[in-house]
Amino acid sequence: MQNLMPAASASALPAILDQIHTDAQALFGQGRVASYIPALAEVPPRQFGIAVALVDGSTFSVGDAHTSFSLQSITKLFAFVLALKSVGDELWQRVGREPSGAAFNSMVQLETEKGIPRNPFINAGALVITDILTTRYAHLDYALLGALRRLTDDPELSWNARIARSERDTAHRNMAMAYFMKSYGNFVNDPELVLDNYCRQCATEMSCAQLAQATMFLANNGRDLRRDGSPDEQFLAADDARRVNALMLTCGAYDAAGDFAYRIGLPVKTGVGGGIVAIAPGIGTVAVWAPELDAKGNSVLGAFALEQLVLRTGWNHGQA
Repeated sequence: MQNLMPAASASALPAILDQIHTDAQALFGQGRVASYIPALAEVPPRQFGIAVALVDGSTFSVGDAHTSFSLQSITKLFAFVLALKSVGDELWQRVGREPSGAAFNSMVQLETEKGIPRNPFINAGALVITDILTTRYAHLDYALLGALRRLTDDPELSWNARIARSERDTAHRNMAMAYFMKSYGNFVNDPELVLDNYCRQCATEMSCAQLAQATMFLANNGRDLRRDGSPDEQFLAADDARRVNALMLTCGAYDAAGDFAYRIGLPVKTGVGGGIVAIAPGIGTVAVWAPELDAKGNSVLGAFALEQLVLRTGWNHGQA
């Protein structure tokens, strides 16, 4: 695929990223690290990294871009893609494609909508996706890790067992959602097993640099850029990549998705670990991380950095 960003703009990226990184420092202290998962509450708050990967194979980074962090809800994106590859449009019989307008862990809509979650990126929808994959794979945790290791070219990529246990021990609301959906016939497996898989999935750790690389297929018509010398891989059909991006744009930032679309204008997926990944189709990917969150559960510095980046590059217009 042709890179839509002129070489001159690419050469300006290091200075742009440095300036954004400097400007964002003033926002430290305006958010708080996630505290409802005890292990995440211990993360030092004053950290911030940005990584950019372009479809021509070039990469740029600044700050703590090579520090691993807990992906949390960003893993919902990869699980959703794996389910889409596995069962195709059958998936939409069990989960919707609409913004929820409610908090990521809300149960309110499940009763009025008969146990069908609004989209795959809220917790209820992600649990259904994990249930689908638990049926499909005897060892889902390793199936998902295998895909992520290939996308990042890192055979050592894994989840953090301590964070997974901390999350599992406090997953009471998620467990309630699972049983509630099971009462409507929209849950097949034992909720305990699905929650085990889900919490290990959410505890997967990556750096910004790895996350930008892992999502390159969404900027590149479904093709993963291989950096180990092997041929590029058609990881996802081009039409499916476009649809995934559309869902990220409308549903990827919890109940702040509309605000993100207005301010940033790119498909994004956020996580309460402080990470955000954004896709600029035909151009590249951006991963940001800063663990201090706003009231909606999105990274304060990360959202600022993405907004500044699109203002300075015009990537939200499809061109620089």
